Amino acid sequence: MRDILPDVERWLAQGKRVALATVVKVYGSAPRPLGAKMAISEQAEMTGSVSGGCVESAVVQEALEVLSEGRPRLLAFGITDEQAWEVGLACGGSIEVFVEPLNTSQQQAVWDTLRAALREERLVGVATVLQGPQAGHKLLLWPDGQTIGTLCDTALDAHVRARGTAALQTQTTQRWRFPLGETEIDLFMEVFPPSPKLIIVGAVHIAIPLVTMAKALGFRTIVVDARKVFATPERFHHADELILGWPEDILRQLPLDEATYVVVLTHDEKLDNPALKVALEHPVRYVGALGSRKTHARRVQALKEMGLTDEQIARIHAPIGIDIPTRTPEEIAVAIMAEIVAAKNGQEHTVEQHTA
Repeated sequence: MRDILPDVERWLAQGKRVALATVVKVYGSAPRPLGAKMAISEQAEMTGSVSGGCVESAVVQEALEVLSEGRPRLLAFGITDEQAWEVGLACGGSIEVFVEPLNTSQQQAVWDTLRAALREERLVGVATVLQGPQAGHKLLLWPDGQTIGTLCDTALDAHVRARGTAALQTQTTQRWRFPLGETEIDLFMEVFPPSPKLIIVGAVHIAIPLVTMAKALGFRTIVVDARKVFATPERFHHADELILGWPEDILRQLPLDEATYVVVLTHDEKLDNPALKVALEHPVRYVGALGSRKTHARRVQALKEMGLTDEQIARIHAPIGIDIPTRTPEEIAVAIMAEIVAAKNGQEHTVEQHTA
């Protein structure tokens, strides 16, 4: 959604009606993932994609009709093997796309609040009814339990709040069916995490390829170190931000949210342990620390003496990285980024990597 937001807001500012198309179900090897979006203005301008080019023209026509009628639609499209090959896939699949008008008076407050949350990089979830007379009704949820909007049934709102909290914790978009009286409600629960950022504590050699890989995967990269000899612009010209200072102090100044990933690499307990304490006191998505099992055992004891609980300490991925044989800094960076991607996508790995 964030990638199409500038175009959407420009069209809305121009007074144009806008429809939003969202992939709400994927069967097989469809070109675009769950939650992929395309926006269409009343003048048939489009931004984003729901299929990589396979069905966009059909979605535009449906969107124009949705804008004319003012009612959402749930559409199904099959993507043939031939179409899939045209957009670089090995096989086809099928998708369901929910098309809805954005600027309706009924949902205006919900959309305005959602767009503000996206601009502010806040973690937020949106539950949408996909079918029936309540189609298009939305409930926005935040991790603290705050909500805006309604699905037009108080029991359903309460049920979605409870289940939506878990979805926010795992940052996973899902589709649910809830029984309501003699019918079932078809719901799409979409989670919008903040943009991911990787904070690397320790401007060591491993950090150089780690920055390169993280940026290629869409992470904002921040390198922090108190040692001038390591933290130089020549070594980290490719990082989004290079900060010279004590990691503990710097981390306290940075926004450590649910889309923050912290990697501690200095191998110096005076720098590592205070930084780990700060990270573990916040709802960061991932915390990893370089070091062998013996090193980590000493680290655990030190962190306990600093007041951290067993539950907090258990969040540390150490030894860091997935279990693959590594020898070079680049290979260690691959293992670290693989573990971070797994955590980002809701899959935790048991770590068996040995690092010195």
